[in-house]
Amino acid sequence: MGLKDSYYVNSNRESGMGRYDIMLEPQDKNANSFIMEFKVLEDTEEKTIEETVENAKKQIEEKKYEENLRERGFINITKMVFAFKGKEVKIEVY
Repeated sequence: MGLKDSYYVNSNRESGMGRYDIMLEPQDKNANSFIMEFKVLEDTEEKTIEETVENAKKQIEEKKYEENLRERGFINITKMVFAFKGKEVKIEVY
């Protein structure tokens, strides 16, 4: 059983006040939804990959990416941040 059997996979669509990178929307509203944001460290804005993670989390919250899901009755929402610095990757789930 793959994702297509239980989730709608959307990318780069408007939600809230911005565009998320990837959203996995379950066909069953009681299942877990996922919002994913991918960020590459920007040397002019960030010094560490941890700062990149925090900026990505801030973007998810400030742009209210979960708003569309909440309006449609989804309550179990997991947010995931993938930060990249060259070959180094840091993932945070909250």
